[in-house]
Amino acid sequence: MKLPFRKEKELYLSLYRIMGFYPHDINLYRQALMHSSAAKRGDNGRPLNNERLEFLGDAVLDAIAGDIVYRHFEGKREGFLTTTRSKLVQRDTLNRLADEMGIKQLVLSSGQNASHNSYMGGNAFEALVGAIYLDRGYNYCMRFMEKRILAELIDIDKLAKKEVNFKSKLIEWGQRNKVKVIFHQTKQDRDKDNNPVFGFQVKIEGVPGERGEGYTKKESQQMAAKQTLKRLRREPQFIEAIFAAKSDRTKMEEEPIEAVPDTEERKQDFIKAAEKREEKPKKQKQKKQAAEGNKPADDDIFAGKEFDLSGITTKPQEKSREDIIAEAEAAAFAAE
Repeated sequence: MKLPFRKEKELYLSLYRIMGFYPHDINLYRQALMHSSAAKRGDNGRPLNNERLEFLGDAVLDAIAGDIVYRHFEGKREGFLTTTRSKLVQRDTLNRLADEMGIKQLVLSSGQNASHNSYMGGNAFEALVGAIYLDRGYNYCMRFMEKRILAELIDIDKLAKKEVNFKSKLIEWGQRNKVKVIFHQTKQDRDKDNNPVFGFQVKIEGVPGERGEGYTKKESQQMAAKQTLKRLRREPQFIEAIFAAKSDRTKMEEEPIEAVPDTEERKQDFIKAAEKREEKPKKQKQKKQAAEGNKPADDDIFAGKEFDLSGITTKPQEKSREDIIAEAEAAAFAAE
């Protein structure tokens, strides 16, 4: 194979050492090794970097890792397979592979992201897988993972036993012991290369745990959880402080806040006394009659006044014949 330029030849040879075969379309691999900070543009004026290939490689790598784990661990349950696949394609694993294989040294960038190891190496590895998929197909991607990665660099059986999700482990420990675990953000800043930096601290039942920093929230939380788990294992007094705080909290929650309410019904609380119920309608009726210019009814004349009932008798008075005739005539004239 005759190559016109020395740099082109060096790139071919470097890729061969990494992948185990020569590329067909060198432009795909050149783009896979171009970080977004390089600010290169294609003939159409669009930014030229490895982000699209990284997206494709991430999907292809996930499928290949699932295929490998499924065939390697026969009889294992779904949860184990899912966890092992995640360990194989997680950022930390890909970063270490990129360093070991020399991929990171080939990445073209502006230089300001050199310290940002959490992104560049792993992203370039995924972009390289995407380039292999477009250039040679799925079978070559599988060959690359099996012959170069698993056969030479990664012991998948040891990887499967590795504990990596320290945050989940700490939360599970808290749930088993019924203690509250909180991740409190303490920092959000940028380093000297303008990369975002996050800081978190673990608090268990309000007792301060360890801190962690990273270029992502997930990374900093994992670091804080990992250091807190180490402290729990080596400092019994730390555990004692946590459970003392838990005891104080549960004691406060169990103490009654106020006396138990009385269940006895008291009608006088909302039922007015009989004399008050009768007094208000009478006063309203008197006001209405006064406003209309009418005299109060007979039953209101003596309202509120004292009078003597001793002269009233229940015995009917006898009328004479003349009185009865006179009353009848008066009633007849009144009807006319």
